[in-house]
Amino acid sequence: MDLITNYRDLLSEYGLTLLIATRVSLELLVISSVLGFVLAIFVAVGRSSRHKLIYTTSTIFSSVFRGTPLLVQLFVIYYGLGQFEAIRSSFLWTFFSSSFFCASLALTLNVAAYMSEHIRAGILSIPHGESEAALALGVGDLSLLAGITVPRALRVAMPALTNEIISQLKSTALASTITVLDLTGVARRLSAQTYTLDALIVAGFIYAMLTLFISVMARGIERKGNVYLKKQAKFS
Repeated sequence: MDLITNYRDLLSEYGLTLLIATRVSLELLVISSVLGFVLAIFVAVGRSSRHKLIYTTSTIFSSVFRGTPLLVQLFVIYYGLGQFEAIRSSFLWTFFSSSFFCASLALTLNVAAYMSEHIRAGILSIPHGESEAALALGVGDLSLLAGITVPRALRVAMPALTNEIISQLKSTALASTITVLDLTGVARRLSAQTYTLDALIVAGFIYAMLTLFISVMARGIERKGNVYLKKQAKFS
C-alpha cells in the first residue's frame, strides 16, 4: 500500500509536469521523424544514383551519421557550433542557441541516415524488370521514381522504418543531456529531488505505452498498405 501511495502522491503533485515533459518528447519524436523521413528519401535515392557526385555525397552523409554516436552529434551541434563567432554573430544563433532546436536537428540527421539505408534496401529489392517496363511505356525518370520506385520501396521498408521510429522515441531521452526538459530530463530532476527512482519508473512506463501505441498504429498502416497483396493472392 505504501508503494501505491507513493506513486499516487507523485502523480498528484508532479503529474502535470510529467505530462508537459511527455509532450516535449513527442514533439522531438514527431519533428525529427517526419523531417528525417523526408530527408532519408533523398539520401536513399542518392545512394542508389549512378551520378558519382550525388552518390558520394549521400554515402558520406550516411556514413558519418551512422558511424558516430548520437550523443556526440548532440554535443557537437549544441556546444561545438557555438564556439564559432561567425555563427554567434549571425541569424543562425537564434536557432543554435536553442537546445530544443539543436536536439531536433541532431535527431533528424541521425534518424535520416538510418532510415535511408532501409529505403535504399527497398529500392534495390524492386525487380529491375518493373523499371524497364515502365520506361518502355514512356514513363519519365522522375515519374518512375516518384510514382513507382519510392512508393514500392517504402512499402517494403515499412517494418524497418517502424522500428527506427520506436528507436527514435528512446533516442529522444538523450536530449536531456543538453538541458532539454523532456520526459527523461524531468524524471531525472524529480528523482534527484525525491531521492527515489519512482519518477524514472513512471517515465519508463510512459515510454513503454508510447512504444506499444506506435507499434499498433504501424501494424494497422502496414496491413492497409498490403491489402492488394491479399487480393492478389486470393485471385491467383
